[in-house]
Amino acid sequence: MQALVYLFIALAGVALGAAAYFGLAFTLAEAILVALVALCIGTLVMERRLRLRAERRLERGIEDLSRLLATDAQAGSVLGRRINALSELNPGQRLETIEADISVLGTVIRQVAEAVAEIEEKSVAAPAALSNGHAERFSGESARPQAQAKPVADDRADPIIPLELVRQAMAEQHLVYHIQPVARLPQRRAAGYDLVPRLMLEDGDFSDPDDFMPREGGEDVVQRIEGTALNEAVAIARRARTGGQSISLFIPLSAATLRDSAAMEQVLATLDANRVIATNLVFTVPEVDFQMLLQKARPALQAIQRRGAGFSLSYATSLRLNFTELSEIGVRSIRVNASRLIASPEVYTDFHLSDIASYVGRFDMTLLATGVTDERQIVELLDNEIMLVQGNHIAPAGPVRQDLLLEPARTVVPQPALPPRRRAEV
Repeated sequence: MQALVYLFIALAGVALGAAAYFGLAFTLAEAILVALVALCIGTLVMERRLRLRAERRLERGIEDLSRLLATDAQAGSVLGRRINALSELNPGQRLETIEADISVLGTVIRQVAEAVAEIEEKSVAAPAALSNGHAERFSGESARPQAQAKPVADDRADPIIPLELVRQAMAEQHLVYHIQPVARLPQRRAAGYDLVPRLMLEDGDFSDPDDFMPREGGEDVVQRIEGTALNEAVAIARRARTGGQSISLFIPLSAATLRDSAAMEQVLATLDANRVIATNLVFTVPEVDFQMLLQKARPALQAIQRRGAGFSLSYATSLRLNFTELSEIGVRSIRVNASRLIASPEVYTDFHLSDIASYVGRFDMTLLATGVTDERQIVELLDNEIMLVQGNHIAPAGPVRQDLLLEPARTVVPQPALPPRRRAEV
């Protein structure tokens, strides 16, 4: 098409030159010049029009490309958001939660079926019960499908060492701090260490906390023991971290410290000064005391949680707890007696033993079985997915291992201070 246009321009230039030569009496040179000028002007005009048309076409193409790129960017942003949303999903955890819910639902259905069967049996025996004058008692019992098991009492025995002897032993530097591992099954690797305050007796034996920790009175002694335990735990954690290890330490804590403003200020100041290891510190609080503190000293618990430390409930008397509230306040584990849990799980909960661990795990907490005495219990706990265990059968309390410290553990030379230890039944 362009070639035809250029042909017409050439013909027009020749025609103008001929007209100037024949019609206007131009000389031959002038006629040729006229033809060339006309040819050049026509070519310039044509080229300019073609260039403008190409520029407009290029501009339209750039605009179309810009719109396409904008659309692609928007689609990429939407796709990115969807990918981020998918990456935040944890299908494995969701599946575990669903499986735990199904397992719990199965347990509940089984319990309901048993309760219905019990009601039917009692309804058959109702006429006989009414004839014997027990209608009122029967109606009360039949309205309750399943009796709630009475929670066990706190299994801590009263201390056998008088408070004054404890003060004397502390004054003579007979208080030492040992550690007892918390093992994770099935490998039995240490998942953490209990910091255990112990009194050294004159025969070289050690008295456990249940034998000397005051239960009533002696708050100043308890505060001193727990404050020193926190300092020891910080020292151990820092030395272990310097040596390239990260260990969890369980530190005893009680209402005597949590309800005392001066003692709490010291605890919080220690945590503030050791933020780098605060998440490795877990305070062990008796479950009964913790439930009371939730009502009377919640700000103290929340202050400890905000600094990164957590809680472990010891001597649990029941698992019929508000796990949502406990998880929000920073509880990481609940300790139950292994023998009692295996022999009588209904004392702790209405769930089947195999469902307890998965149910507690839904709230980012774990069950910790204490007082393990033999391999049979370990097998039973493994079968029921209870992985954290502790007891003398696993490992007894002892001095801090050398591989946890960069310097030797503190040793104490025994001195006569206390009478021979009388072992208590716990």
